[in-house]
Amino acid sequence: MQARFFPSRTVSLYMARLFVVRTFAILAALVIVLQALDLLSESGRILAVPGNGNAEIWRYIGYRTPQIIGVFLPFSVLLSTILTLSMLNQNSEVIALKASGLSAHQVLAPLILTGFIIAIVAFAFNDRVVSRATAALNRWDKVQFAAVPIDRGDRLNVWVRDGDDLINVTSAKGKGNAVVLTGVTLYDRQAGNLIGVVRAEKGVRVSNGWRIQRAIRFDVASGKSRQLGDIVIARSVRPDQFTLTNVDPNGLSFGALSSAINDLHDAGRPTKALEGSLWHKISGPLSSVLMPLLGAVAAFGIARSGKLFIRAVIAMALGFAYFVADNFAIAMGDLGAYPPLLAAWAPFVLFLLIGELVLVRSEE
Repeated sequence: MQARFFPSRTVSLYMARLFVVRTFAILAALVIVLQALDLLSESGRILAVPGNGNAEIWRYIGYRTPQIIGVFLPFSVLLSTILTLSMLNQNSEVIALKASGLSAHQVLAPLILTGFIIAIVAFAFNDRVVSRATAALNRWDKVQFAAVPIDRGDRLNVWVRDGDDLINVTSAKGKGNAVVLTGVTLYDRQAGNLIGVVRAEKGVRVSNGWRIQRAIRFDVASGKSRQLGDIVIARSVRPDQFTLTNVDPNGLSFGALSSAINDLHDAGRPTKALEGSLWHKISGPLSSVLMPLLGAVAAFGIARSGKLFIRAVIAMALGFAYFVADNFAIAMGDLGAYPPLLAAWAPFVLFLLIGELVLVRSEE
């Protein structure tokens, strides 16, 4: 048995089935309870809008349910792990497996593999369903659950970088090469020092850049202004850089968020917080792989003590400590205190080591 990483096929399928059934049963119960509580608090706002009725209530449920599933699936995996391992321990099935020559890692192998499969499903679900539902719900919530206006791509108070220069426009209307800029201000800089400010009322896209009309330049050194007429500026700035808006990482898929980060980076805008959220789209679902290790104390810890409830509480505390550390790291990443990779992966790696330590100590 030691030559194989997994137990027998029958035992592996038995443990995986217990794990999966409990995971989705707990998830279904959480979704029903939390959706009902959330609906109690939001239904008044929805129905307060003239013309809204049962259809809008069901529409809200359709948007909100995927969000609840995405957030609480890792919690369901944690609770399922503790229930499954506690039952196997209580029925002496873990003892039988260890007596047959299996190590603790081999006993947990079916649960870890199943957790990895759940992580893949969770990533796909978050990427294809949750992100779209979040984006739609955010747009609807911004208009207080009234009819959502058509987004025509108009953006206000946009900042773009062109080399050392900074460009600010009051508004950018339209899309593609049809973008029209109003209230254009170019801050001409050399080596980080401001040497001049160019202002114009309007700017349009031309083949070699952006033509601004009736431009006026203020020279910092001389303190004088002069008329420039129509000139071309921002030759390397693309139209989409002016129409970029604030990016909500929860409302974008992995690929869309990666593209938005690249565009924002090209426009000279900060992207560290978004990069952390991008990596967390991978590390978040992978927490399902971590839960069997953190919950292993319910199966192997202090086998002769008989204090199964205490071991289950310890396993639950380890799991919830991971979620607290994960949220804290993401918050620090949003504030810029942690680098993106550290914010997304540090809690996962830390609790992976803690889980391995607990498992090895339990086996000894």
